[in-house]
Amino acid sequence: MRYLPDKPVAWFVLLVLLPGQSLLAAAGPEDPLGSFMWAEMHARLLRGEPVVFDDRVRVLMPAEAEDSMNVPVLVDATALADVERILVFAELNPIHKVLEMRPHRAAARIGFRLKVQQATPVRAAVLARDGTWHVGGSIVDAAGGGCTAPSIGSANPDWASRLGEVAARTWPREDGVRLRMRVMHPMDTGLVAGIPAFYIEELELRDAAGELATELWLYEPVAENPVLTLDLPGSGRFTVSGRDNNGNPVLAEVLGGEAGGGAR
Repeated sequence: MRYLPDKPVAWFVLLVLLPGQSLLAAAGPEDPLGSFMWAEMHARLLRGEPVVFDDRVRVLMPAEAEDSMNVPVLVDATALADVERILVFAELNPIHKVLEMRPHRAAARIGFRLKVQQATPVRAAVLARDGTWHVGGSIVDAAGGGCTAPSIGSANPDWASRLGEVAARTWPREDGVRLRMRVMHPMDTGLVAGIPAFYIEELELRDAAGELATELWLYEPVAENPVLTLDLPGSGRFTVSGRDNNGNPVLAEVLGGEAGGGAR
């Protein structure tokens, strides 16, 4: 499946401008990926705010997805200073938003996996303290259907007993630790007949002193049983807490090295 068709196609895009927003602001700078959806994403998700396309925002992912339900991606904005927020979105997914991060004391970098419905640009928009969005992105080709397929784990009869279970491991780094954690959850998109949306909404990590290290907001396109990779300060002792959209809690302690916990 190609992202752009072989033959010319006339695209018709309706732009809805917010109050006080000009057409020029909605269009913004020329898109290096040439996506017909960019102007709409700029207006809808970034509210037409100032944008620069910036090579320092890297979105690393395979050019072709082997599994549309599990596409690995690394977003790295560590070359930018004063990062306040990272928003990841897939333009041609039926649900655009994928993940948000407020780094706080963590590095402005995160690895995870997402579902894609078809070939699509995947962008990271990074908000700097001056109010400018720095945007980077890549295009992934895909056979499709990742957002409209039922989760695999929910077919397992004991999936409910493991809901919210956390497994984690840390590795030392020069300025802290690298944390990789998996949270057991079906992450249903709500786009499969008879299966409502059911996904982790919020996660936060705090260090041993209780200080907030980072906040995350996950959306339906994050892959089932999310695996998240973060670079954090400190010695590797953290508390993970959060909830899904049905109010089920996620709670675990990471003690350094290998650790785990369940929702309780």
